[in-house]
Amino acid sequence: MKYSKYSVIIIGSGIAGLYAALKIEQQTNLDDGILLITKSKLGESNSRYAQGGMVAVMKDNKSDSTESHITDTIKAGAGLSEFNAVKFISEHSDAVVKDLLKFGVEFDRDENNNFCYTKEAAHSVRRILHSGGDATGKMIEKALTKDVRENENIDVYEQTEAVELLVNSNKECKGVIVFNDLTHEYETIYSSAVILATGGLGQLYKYTTNPAVATGDGLALAYNAGAVLQDLEFIQFHPTALAIDGDENRFLISEAVRGEGAKLVDADGIEFMHKYHEKRELAPRDIVTRANYNEMLESHTDHVYLNATCIDKEKLAERFPNISRICAENGIDIAHDFIPVAPAAHYSMGGIKTDMEGRTSISGLYAIGEAASTGLHGGNRLASNSILECVVCAYEVANYLKDKELKTPKQIDEDLKAVIDKYSKDLLMEELDIDELKHELQDIMWRGAGILRSEKTLTQALQELHNLAKKFPRSVKCLSKEEYEFKNMLLVARLIINSALQRKESRGAHYRLDYLNTDEVGKHSLIAKCEGELSFVK
Repeated sequence: MKYSKYSVIIIGSGIAGLYAALKIEQQTNLDDGILLITKSKLGESNSRYAQGGMVAVMKDNKSDSTESHITDTIKAGAGLSEFNAVKFISEHSDAVVKDLLKFGVEFDRDENNNFCYTKEAAHSVRRILHSGGDATGKMIEKALTKDVRENENIDVYEQTEAVELLVNSNKECKGVIVFNDLTHEYETIYSSAVILATGGLGQLYKYTTNPAVATGDGLALAYNAGAVLQDLEFIQFHPTALAIDGDENRFLISEAVRGEGAKLVDADGIEFMHKYHEKRELAPRDIVTRANYNEMLESHTDHVYLNATCIDKEKLAERFPNISRICAENGIDIAHDFIPVAPAAHYSMGGIKTDMEGRTSISGLYAIGEAASTGLHGGNRLASNSILECVVCAYEVANYLKDKELKTPKQIDEDLKAVIDKYSKDLLMEELDIDELKHELQDIMWRGAGILRSEKTLTQALQELHNLAKKFPRSVKCLSKEEYEFKNMLLVARLIINSALQRKESRGAHYRLDYLNTDEVGKHSLIAKCEGELSFVK
């Protein structure tokens, strides 16, 4: 096995990971450098699929204020958003936007060179920046990826899966073991600062807007290391994914289309959102999702429609070039045709419990972006708050680390040696049909732990996962990246279901058919691994 050392290791190459790498390199003198690890190619992440935009409470936007944004976020969060987290992230949005501009990130502007703002569901004003019309995540990631590639102080490992964190007997993270999917070789990498920026978990569900890489790896790494995880039951299902299956996911029809005036309709063109919420199409995401799902159940169809024909044709083409193109490739002219849409798993509000600096319950281990749970999103993320959280928390973890003495460990204790030894042994293993196992897991999660849940569906899903695990005889080492991903998916699926069973109420994106009421006081669910067993933290 190869051994190496870095001052800082960042696992994940979405916007959070890229920006953190650049900010840490810019602010900190590191003797052993920075390593950015991605299990795919640099630039392939959940971030690039973010269309709608990024919330930014800018000082020159006179119609907006941090107070307004805080109110909107907390209202959407269904009683679980942490006020201090919301306030901190909102107040820092102006500064991080201006800093992103220095890294070559551009946002769309009008003829007077002023930022163009759009409005999305549950926002009271136009405050969302966008780039490339409807390719915001891709454009931000593209600029940051270019800077990372050109930075000689940042090393990049591609096609490399992080398989286990190195945690010593003092519960300090001292590095990570990785698996190169091309060479099938393992490497032990020591560091006193490991940052998980691994993104989401949408691939646990049959229908998702997330790419193939979103398999919950960071949550599995953190849980197995003993970190506390928070609110895993809160999975946001986006109400409008294009109801045409792709190879790995469903194409997102951005909420910004509804923000510009598009209406949800049935097959006869009749609007229905007035039956569910006074804000209609711009109601919080969980409400719009359940409305669409209910209409589908009542009409025995697998989709409803989005009518964007009421929006000016030229505006549609200019504002949503990517959506227009993808729909056209599927025979849909969005200026004249209804767009078939259906809900799909989109975002995980829960994750690894952190503070604003990304610190987890394990010393030396940090988490940022969708893998983390700062308390911003609560039980139902406000549209376009995700990229803002990525960049603010990436900025803050860099700011925190600049005052730390980041020395790699000189000695390893018996706990670390035991972990390393597990991956040094050669084992005889037969190949498994991971695609089949993955599809079975996705079906289980969609049916049992999806948009509508109950004790019966969740318990049944947990039993089915138990049976599925018998077909996957891997406890430590695996043969491929795909096997490691499935191992993580199986663990995270169980954690989600156990958290959902514990929450006996309906709140935000967690909707229990057998517990329709919402408790008067909202409480976070905390889960951790204690002496090898799942434990709920009081």
